[in-house]
Amino acid sequence: MANKIGYLSCLDTVKPVRDAIDVINGKWKLSIIISVMTGNERFTDIQGSIPGISPKVLAKELKDLEQHQLIKRVVIEDYPVKILYKPEPYADTLTPIIQALKVWGLTHRERIFSKA
Repeated sequence: MANKIGYLSCLDTVKPVRDAIDVINGKWKLSIIISVMTGNERFTDIQGSIPGISPKVLAKELKDLEQHQLIKRVVIEDYPVKILYKPEPYADTLTPIIQALKVWGLTHRERIFSKA
């Protein structure tokens, strides 16, 4: 019975963690979120801030992040029409997670490469 309880307890953690990872998973999503959150609003600015990303992939990932309510696409009716991407307030909930990952990554990098 104790094994079953431990298993269920693990799933209580794993399921929401997997849900979160599914949203930010992939080669580009975190980079796009960080780019937009640091002030890059135009498609070309976002693309320029992320080396190696293609326009097609960026467009797809922006749409996906829009669906998850992390980024908002704003159309400004002008001539020519301007399209801006802005972080939704909900994206701010990722800030402590991104900062924690940054700290962990720096610590991990130092730990691994200092032993080499």
